[in-house]
Formats: sequence, structure tokens, C-alpha cells
Amino acid sequence: MLVRVAHSPDADDAFMFYALAKGKIPADGFEFEHILKDIESLNQEALKGTYEVTAISFHAYPYISERYALLTCGSSVGDAYGPIVVAGKRMKSLEGKRIAVPGRLTTAYLVLKLYLSDFQPVFINFDEIIPAVKRGDVDAGLIIHEGQLTYAQENLEKIVDLGEWWLEEASLSLPLGGNAIRKDLGEKVREVALLVKESIKYSLSHRREALKYALSFSRGLEESEADKFVGMYVNEWTLDLGERGKKAVEVLLKRGVEKGIIGRFTSLEWIEV
Repeated sequence: MLVRVAHSPDADDAFMFYALAKGKIPADGFEFEHILKDIESLNQEALKGTYEVTAISFHAYPYISERYALLTCGSSVGDAYGPIVVAGKRMKSLEGKRIAVPGRLTTAYLVLKLYLSDFQPVFINFDEIIPAVKRGDVDAGLIIHEGQLTYAQENLEKIVDLGEWWLEEASLSLPLGGNAIRKDLGEKVREVALLVKESIKYSLSHRREALKYALSFSRGLEESEADKFVGMYVNEWTLDLGERGKKAVEVLLKRGVEKGIIGRFTSLEWIEV
């Protein structure tokens, strides 16, 4: 049975899916095709139900919950860190500023809107945000992925770390994204979910091997930086989100509903493995 697994072309996702991509664990009769796209493109594809398994921003889940359930494995969570707003110079306030953001359904955008009510979003691809800030096309940029580690090398100033802010605001870690699985797989859902978890377990227990593979997706990071980045987002949370993690997702989305950012909210449906 062919199962398309869609995820971002980033070091952390590559690390997570290494064992499935390279046949390091038995596939149990499944054939996995890996689709690599940026996270906002994956959110948009999830709205259409395109892929059987897909990485998504948690912000997107209320809009795809009829088709997809969430896996308790494969999540990226920021423990007192997360997406960062950067600018070319220090500024006292972001109110009213033009801020480049990496997509309307990204969790980064949701948290920025919870943090700041008055700003002008400029939607561009995540990898074009730092260049746009440096050119002065926007006043500031909302940085995800490896830019969280490299912005200072670009002579940019951190204005706020939204993961730090969320911890102070909600006393919770910041759940950014996870893996969703299409419910029409029926009895195969749990089998596929278990293989995803086994892939994560393999990488965590064969870290050097998996990291070497992930380096080819690190967009110029040094090995030490890639190792740090992978460690930020592939860890014990990724293996099992647990009750604390599931609560964090629920609180975040409910805050979005309360603020009128998310138009609807249904209960979270989890596949426990």
C-alpha cells in the first residue's frame, strides 16, 4: 500500500523521517513516498486532503479536522523558545508595523496575532523573510526554522521570542506543528502511526547516523548548529506529546478562537501510539 508522507525539507523533519526514507525499519507491507514542501504549502494541501500523512501547523488543524486526526508522535514543541520576530534595528514597539510572516495558517502567525493585535502582515515564503527584512521591504520578519539560530549572523536584532512570551502568558510550552493522518485509511491508521513513531525512535537512538542525513537538509547550517536545531524540535515531545502537550495544543487553539483569529474549533482527535 502506497502512503505519501509529506513534510518540510528541513533538518528536523529529515531527521525524524530518516528511518522510513532510507528503509532502516521494516515497512510492514507499506511503500512510503516522501513529499517535501514548505509548511504553509502543506497546510494548504491538507485543506484539500491531498496526502495520507502530512506535517501541519497546529493552527491549521481546526480547518482540516473532518479529514484528519493528529498523531501523538512527530510534534515540534518550543520549550521557552519558538518563532522570533527580528528587525534591522531595535524598536520599542511592533504596533502598526509591516511584518513578514511565513503563512496565514502557520502557528507562528497565530501566536503573533495573540501577542500583537495591530500590525500589517505581509505573507511571503519563510526563506524569503530574512532577505526582505535586510532589504527594508518590511519593518520586521517572523522567523521560523533555522533562521531562529542564524538571524544574528545576518546582523538582525531579535525583538521578541514568541515561545518565551507564550510561556509567560500561558505557563505552557509552545506546540508549533505535528503530523496528521487521513482518517479514511481506516484500520491502517494505527499501523502507519506506529511506523512513524518507530522512525522517530530509530533516529533518536542512532543520532549521529540520522544527523548526517539531516545535514543535507540544513540549508547551510554548520553541523553543531544543525545538531542544536534538531535537538530543539526532535526530542521527548516528538516521541510522545503526552497529556501536557495535548493540553498545550488545546489551550493555544482555544485562545485563537476566543480572540476571533480561528473561526471554528472542534475537539482534537488524537491517534495514540
